[in-house]
Amino acid sequence: MVGAGGLRPGSAERRLLDLGIQLPAAPTPFGSYVEALQTGNLLFLSGMLPVVDHKPKYLGQLGKEADVESGRDAVRTAALGALASAKEHLGSLDRVTRVVRLGVFMATSGEFVDQPRVADAASDLFRDIFGSDKMAVRLVIGVASLPLGVPVELEVIFEVAG
Repeated sequence: MVGAGGLRPGSAERRLLDLGIQLPAAPTPFGSYVEALQTGNLLFLSGMLPVVDHKPKYLGQLGKEADVESGRDAVRTAALGALASAKEHLGSLDRVTRVVRLGVFMATSGEFVDQPRVADAASDLFRDIFGSDKMAVRLVIGVASLPLGVPVELEVIFEVAG
């Protein structure tokens, strides 16, 4: 069954519209690599950073220059970039059959312990777009620094339909 705008009810593309989410332009590389690579039925995304118009939206370490809420927004910004990259590569997010893995890397001060709460911003967004039955396994790691001085970086692997 096809609904308004040619979208299946409950599809990822429909959920984006229903939630009022407009994806940003797909991110472009900061070096010698590609943003997305599909092999078989897996789509691997390069490290997704919280950037807008090819510039970091946030800088610093969580627990030092950034708090939990700005960390959550940074993660959500990176997750929206991941969705934009996947859509650009696949043509439609409706081709995503599962979020296989979500890795959330955070530059943190030594005392920061709210990494799971910050990472939930990406998990919750992906759940809202793809459904709770397609949620990923997740890895959350605190590190000393990340590229460009950003506080977060996401690793995402999607399973996709042919």
